[in-house]
Amino acid sequence: MTSVPLDRLLLWLAAGLYLVGFAAGCLNLARRQPTPGSRLVLNSLLAAGLILQVTGLYIRGLAVGGCPLGNKFEIVQFVAWSGMVLYFVVGPAFRISLLGLFTAGYAGCLAFLSLLIPEWDAVHGVKLFGNNPWIELHASLAVFSYGAFGLLSLTSLMHLLQNWSLKHKRLDGLFWFLPSIVQLDQINFRLLLTGVGLLSISLVVGASWWMRDTGSVDTLKLTLTVGVWLAYLVALVLRWRRGLLSTRFAWTCILLFATALLSLGSVNSSRHHDVILTPIR
Repeated sequence: MTSVPLDRLLLWLAAGLYLVGFAAGCLNLARRQPTPGSRLVLNSLLAAGLILQVTGLYIRGLAVGGCPLGNKFEIVQFVAWSGMVLYFVVGPAFRISLLGLFTAGYAGCLAFLSLLIPEWDAVHGVKLFGNNPWIELHASLAVFSYGAFGLLSLTSLMHLLQNWSLKHKRLDGLFWFLPSIVQLDQINFRLLLTGVGLLSISLVVGASWWMRDTGSVDTLKLTLTVGVWLAYLVALVLRWRRGLLSTRFAWTCILLFATALLSLGSVNSSRHHDVILTPIR
């Protein structure tokens, strides 16, 4: 009987707590009269899951000598973690009661999916970034920006649900707890600005190093990353100039994140280091 490595065990427990929080939140909404302290229970489950997840990632980071972003498994886990971190920053600031429920489902599904596919967790060598702190900063900021875009897709979904409820005059159940259209629009713009800002800094940091060593540039990775950045930048400019508003803006953010997720396989800093493509059993 093969024992589960400690890092994966902690990540399994974290994903479980996220999904338990999501299930508990859904059951609470189904009662139509949320019980007192339900939000505290949800946030406690998510905080515990976040602690377990960051501990598991920290253990993996110690093993590789850097930020654990060496394969698709670690990248997806990092995106789920960054989305949860941003929730604890954005949620209390805007007092969005349902955002925790949406984030729990989002982070739990991403983390659980990554754990279910062993091929994603390919073994890679130590010193993932070749002892280069600038490349490590570039990679971590880039993937963290995906967490902001993920949270943006959740608030965009909430915007679409609220818009639908207003059009169909459905103000009960789930729709009763949704923030106003105006508030969601403001949150979406700020999250988009945050994500584009983080990804812009990441690209500047990466470019400052790549200019010294152009041979280290992976063309496919760079093209896809810049493509994601340009797409979100165009959306930001259009939103700022009021050329992309309301449901069109929300749909755009959701579709852009779905596209960004498909590019995650290329955001792999271990491409130019010793990587053994043998899945962990």
